[in-house]
Amino acid sequence: MPPSRYNGGMAQPYNRIFNFSAGPGVLPVEVLEQARDEMMNYGGSGASVAELSHRSKTYEGIIQGAEADIRTLASIPDNYKVLFLQGGASLQFSMLAMNFLGQGQTADYIVTGAWGEKAVEAAQLVGNVNVTWNGKSTNFDRLPDSLGDHSGATYTHFTTNETIQGVEFQSDPDLGNSTICDMSSDIFSRPLDVSKYAMIYAGAQKNMGPAGACLVILRDDMLDRIPNGLGPMLDYRIHAKNGSMYNTPPAYTVYMIGLVIKHLLKNGGLQGAFERNAAKAKLIYDAIDGSGGFYKGHAQRDCRSLMNITFTLPSDELTDTFVKEAKAEGMIELKGHRSVGGCRASTYNSMPHEGCVALSQFMAQFAARNG
Repeated sequence: MPPSRYNGGMAQPYNRIFNFSAGPGVLPVEVLEQARDEMMNYGGSGASVAELSHRSKTYEGIIQGAEADIRTLASIPDNYKVLFLQGGASLQFSMLAMNFLGQGQTADYIVTGAWGEKAVEAAQLVGNVNVTWNGKSTNFDRLPDSLGDHSGATYTHFTTNETIQGVEFQSDPDLGNSTICDMSSDIFSRPLDVSKYAMIYAGAQKNMGPAGACLVILRDDMLDRIPNGLGPMLDYRIHAKNGSMYNTPPAYTVYMIGLVIKHLLKNGGLQGAFERNAAKAKLIYDAIDGSGGFYKGHAQRDCRSLMNITFTLPSDELTDTFVKEAKAEGMIELKGHRSVGGCRASTYNSMPHEGCVALSQFMAQFAARNG
């Protein structure tokens, strides 16, 4: 594909496109290059990571190194477990309720989008759920004005960033000592106070690596709440006791996560990621706000996501033309989710700044031609 004229005519490495997919998301070129170079013979082992026994000393070094770097990156206190599980965040919707929502107890859920809804649906199959706020009436375009009192809940669950609707909590809220959070689409995109959470979970495929693993950060005292009688694969205690290797872990995905985390550490950590993400998102939001109403952002301005930027155009026909022309310029996966319509640009940590420059310039010129 030729260089996009909306990127100053600069070709991307390996003739790559700008991938605005909501997930799996883009990965850093440097990480992909290292994975390529190590594919046939990792660290002199004579084998690929994809072939190594997860019981080997070599692989133990990989998974333990990934955990150590995650702890460093997010300043995770010692009284938290770091687990690499399977089944994605969607399995966690059920698993966390099975572990922490006992008989006669009630869990509070704050629902700010489609993934919060799915978390509620799964938890309701396990026990009592109290939805304390639900933004469905305005199609999830905002966050609650007040977070309310959750002192009576066994835990309080919320989603930091809603991938589909593009609303995001701008900081770590104070929801009490038993806060559980789905951070799948914005984990490690900004500074994070892990101590405010009892549990954090996130699918890997947006900000950490390829699909196949779910990161769980779990405070030790939560393990004491888990009832007996759960299946081993559904019991956090089993995974914690076995260092995420009760069964064969998603070995290659964990390796890739480790490479991405090292890349973040080398490039300013979470503060550096936040500054880059804020600058990228501003380019696109400025194109929306400066379009004279041609583009309309879905999320209210005070809760706009830095990861998933949602906007509509004047008609479905123009939306289709926009997506088609953007693809011709090397920008793909801009079609919005059907529940919101319009377009969505996912600008995760690894989206190059140049991609957001190209999209913002394309948006301005498309609006000038069609407005």
